[in-house]
Amino acid sequence: MAENENVVVIGLGRFGGQVAESLLRLGHEVLGIDEDAGIVQRWSDELTHVVQADATDEDALLQVGVQEFTRAVVGIGDDIEASVLTVLALSELGVRDIWAKAISVKHGKILRSVGAHHVIYPEAEMGERVAHLITSRMLDFIELDDGFAIAKTRAPRDTAGRTLAEAGLRATYGVTVVGVKAQGTDFVFAAPETVVPGNGVLIVAGTTEQVQRFAATT
Repeated sequence: MAENENVVVIGLGRFGGQVAESLLRLGHEVLGIDEDAGIVQRWSDELTHVVQADATDEDALLQVGVQEFTRAVVGIGDDIEASVLTVLALSELGVRDIWAKAISVKHGKILRSVGAHHVIYPEAEMGERVAHLITSRMLDFIELDDGFAIAKTRAPRDTAGRTLAEAGLRATYGVTVVGVKAQGTDFVFAAPETVVPGNGVLIVAGTTEQVQRFAATT
């Protein structure tokens, strides 16, 4: 596996552990680092490599070879000082793609100032997602940073049996249909000639406002 396909995950708590597991399922080799011996032992049979180390110590990171990785995820959240010092150490070692968990906007700004390339707010993002699902008829919803959203919704009843071109959803609502799924089948990429099945499900993309307005019609 190429070097840039390997990832170091620092902090194997709930967030870091889930990231590490998902990376493994995607076929990546993962180096896990945590200062808690019990957590390290628990992950020893799961990860490609897992070590106990103080990630705020640049020398300790050097000893475990972190400088050989191009991607790192810092899952430390509650200990803000440790989170910031870890990102700083990774930046000093030249890691080119650093993702870090933040628990507040202020925390995120500090992480960016010391070298984080991507800041993640998992609690806030999940809360926002759940709020959209509770207050709409969407089946799933993902909002991106630039106000763009992707959602899974039921197809409007009046579109059943019509092609996407005939339904004119983009002209009416501004959304682009990316995929279509009939009951009991897999999703297929949408094309103008794709027929909307009865009781079908659509994957649509557009601005958050457009997607919400469209979902309200389903």
